[in-house]
Amino acid sequence: MFVLAGTAVTWLHAVSGSFIVTEGGAEMFRVLLHWIVTALAVWITSRLVPGFYVSGATAALIAAVAIGLVNATLGLFLKLVTLPLTILTLGLFWFVLNALMIELASNFVPGFRISSFAAAFWGGIVLGLVNMLLKWLVLPAKSRG
Repeated sequence: MFVLAGTAVTWLHAVSGSFIVTEGGAEMFRVLLHWIVTALAVWITSRLVPGFYVSGATAALIAAVAIGLVNATLGLFLKLVTLPLTILTLGLFWFVLNALMIELASNFVPGFRISSFAAAFWGGIVLGLVNMLLKWLVLPAKSRG
C-alpha cells in the first residue's frame, strides 16, 4: 500500500505488525507514474494529431517506453552530433530530430503508427506539450523532470 504524504510518496510494507518505509519503493512508484503519464500523453496526442495512430492502452504504454529508449540512446547521440546545425537554426532542428525519433520508435511498436513525417513533426510538438501539462498536473513538484 502507498501513502501520499505531502509531496513524498512512500511504500509501506507490513513486517511483523509494524510498517517500514522504503525509499526504493518511492522511486519505483515515481518511475511507474512517469511511464503512465507519458503513455497517456501518447494516447492524447494520437487523438489530436491526424496521422499519429495508437491502437490502445498497451500500444501507448509500449510506445512510451520505445520513444523514451530511442530518445535516450540514438536521440542523444544525434543531438550531440547535430549541435552545430541546431545552433545555426536556433534550436528548430531539434523538432526535426524529435520527429525522426518518433518515426523510428513507431517501427518497433505494433499498434503505434505514424503515417507521415508531418504527423511525426506535429505529433512530437503536441506530445511534448501534453506530456509537460500532464506532469505538471499529476506529479508532485519534486518528481517532475
